[in-house]
Amino acid sequence: MTIQQLEYIIAVDRYRHFGQAADACFVTQPTLSAQVSKLEKELGVIFFDRSKMPVIPTEMGEVLIAQARKVVAESKAIYETVAQLKGEVGGILKLGIIPTLAPYLLPMFIKGFIRKYPNVKLQVQELVTEDILKRLKTDELDLGIVVTPLGESGILEKPIFYEKFYAYLSVNHPQLRKERVRIVDILGEDLWVLQQGHCFRDQVLALCDPSKFQRMNFQYESGSLEGLKNLVNRYEGITLLPELATLGLSEEEKSRVRPFEGEQPVREVSLVLTRNYLKKKQVELLYKEIAEAIPRHMTSSSHGKVVKFR
Repeated sequence: MTIQQLEYIIAVDRYRHFGQAADACFVTQPTLSAQVSKLEKELGVIFFDRSKMPVIPTEMGEVLIAQARKVVAESKAIYETVAQLKGEVGGILKLGIIPTLAPYLLPMFIKGFIRKYPNVKLQVQELVTEDILKRLKTDELDLGIVVTPLGESGILEKPIFYEKFYAYLSVNHPQLRKERVRIVDILGEDLWVLQQGHCFRDQVLALCDPSKFQRMNFQYESGSLEGLKNLVNRYEGITLLPELATLGLSEEEKSRVRPFEGEQPVREVSLVLTRNYLKKKQVELLYKEIAEAIPRHMTSSSHGKVVKFR
């Protein structure tokens, strides 16, 4: 049994296809298939049901693949430990970030981080929270940037900052006459929200009464905050934007942003990792870079009231 063989069965489990797994491992399919078969023969088990398409792990295979992930992770930990003992900052750091943060947060810290740590190869994927958590648990990601609290077993949360929710109104919207709006005031309007799967949608519906939202005459659910903003700009209605999304607005657009009355609703943004994460130094440096790039007032938990949506 070799670490390479274990990486092969993990790849087949991930892609559920021998050809795609071979491509990901930079070997030919016959080579990968032969090594998987060799390991199966050595252990006297069958890892995958090859009669299915896509291939699926057998019951015994699922248990052994989970153990293989742990073994491979521990083997990689040796290299990470050596690098840390030598004081080296390098290697690949795989980061997942949710779509309602990526276009606004990444430009704030990426350039500075890359300049300071040129030996770190930062690979970023834009994913919804559910997929980030799934890939953290299968070691396809090293860390994620998501909205918390999650209360997810085996996941460590490191809060970085807190951003307020703001109402964004169309031109000549009646609510523009007010300096602050109430949550109840937006329920009778055309409220534009993100489509299902986005945590920001859940946060918005946690603020509003979902039953009243469902009774509205017209709904449109977009896949991006920019899409919602553009709809509000061209037509009538209202949407909610997180604080970072308001920083790049034009002066005219900012004139149509309104805070909420009373205690401000906010969302907590955190780095999330598995509890046995390896790349401690790189993670600490990335955390520091993000925290320093964020406006100082947003790093305080007293910024407002965290909206819990789970």
